[in-house]
Amino acid sequence: MHDIRIIRENPPAFDAGLARRGLEPLGTLIAVEDARWRAVSTALQEGLARRNEASKAIGAAMGKGDTATAEALKAEVAELKSRLPELEAEEKALAEAVQTRLAAIPNLPAADVPDGADETDNREEHRWGTPRSFDFEPRDHADFGPALGLDFEGAAAMSGARFAALRGPMARLHRALAQFMLDRQSGANGYTEVNPPLLVRSEALFGTGQLPKFAEDLFQTTDGRWLIPTAEVSLTNLVREQILQEAELPLRFTALTPCFRSEAGSAGRDTRGFIRQHQFEKVELVAICTPEQAAQEHAHMVAAAEGILQALNLPYRRMLLCTGDMGFAAAKTFDLEVWLPSQNTYREISSVSTCADFQARRMNSRYRPEGEKGTRFVHTLNGSGLAVGRTLVAVLENYQNADGSVSIPPVLQPYMGGIDMLRPA
Repeated sequence: MHDIRIIRENPPAFDAGLARRGLEPLGTLIAVEDARWRAVSTALQEGLARRNEASKAIGAAMGKGDTATAEALKAEVAELKSRLPELEAEEKALAEAVQTRLAAIPNLPAADVPDGADETDNREEHRWGTPRSFDFEPRDHADFGPALGLDFEGAAAMSGARFAALRGPMARLHRALAQFMLDRQSGANGYTEVNPPLLVRSEALFGTGQLPKFAEDLFQTTDGRWLIPTAEVSLTNLVREQILQEAELPLRFTALTPCFRSEAGSAGRDTRGFIRQHQFEKVELVAICTPEQAAQEHAHMVAAAEGILQALNLPYRRMLLCTGDMGFAAAKTFDLEVWLPSQNTYREISSVSTCADFQARRMNSRYRPEGEKGTRFVHTLNGSGLAVGRTLVAVLENYQNADGSVSIPPVLQPYMGGIDMLRPA
């Protein structure tokens, strides 16, 4: 959510930020709607105050025997009582219209985010590792994975497309990756492990920015709750409607959860394999901090995600997303893209974003600076540390062997109960 005061004070500056997102100017329109709302709100408050004042004056006039004044006051109160409900309804409608318009506008990009229309304008910031040279033609995980326990057909028979079942050592490798990530993030990287709800109310999804814009990409239950598309929703909303103390910050949370996305906007992309699923697991990272801490927390979170890829010896690159490719709530985002031999390219495996106070305003999450009576909105950050399924795909493809087997990365072997290789059944 945007600060309406900033829009009031300088609509052109707000429109300049929207233009960087490729959006039409709205600053002047919002300012006009806001001015109308405030005028009606002022008239309503003045009317309520006058009604109370006149009501009290009736008794005083009657006590003095001033019948004419009393009758005039009664007429005024009656007129106010008939007019105030209309003002109340108009004030409510105008307030909702302003809030609805603000809720649909994405966050404005930070000053150092490059301008651009889409992913082709993203900027590579760093590259780590050297892609492996194979002495055979590397295969797609969807082709050799089924012989190792990656079951697409069985899952499709019960659930439809974009689901998979993992069997035997393949399931254990998936679990090993998840546990390794969670141990690393909750240990050396200082994130507090959380086991959060997977079902949330609409207010939680509104708070992090998934609603109302992305309702079609979500799964809703019959009682009105929603399955989380990412643990970012649950972890960030842990501080909704709270006032924190500055000494508590930063807060760092991590969670391993299933995530559920209908992928309605991704028809035709990655229909084969394990990359784009309706249900997947992810280790999420969330930070709640002061504005002054946000840049350091962003760097820390990026390093925490990169550390997993480095420990697995998976080549990757870090991309700074342009204005046209950022998520709705993000002010600045780094994507980590892992090397996939079968595609001979890098594919996104983690997005790490700082959202400034955009989500905090939607959640009404504040902190009280030391020595101050007032409060300020916190800043929020989130990122994947990492997406477990996509990391599994990267391990399978980068560690594949000519005979269809897959070597287990050394860092995962302690989690595998002595298994150092997946072999075809």
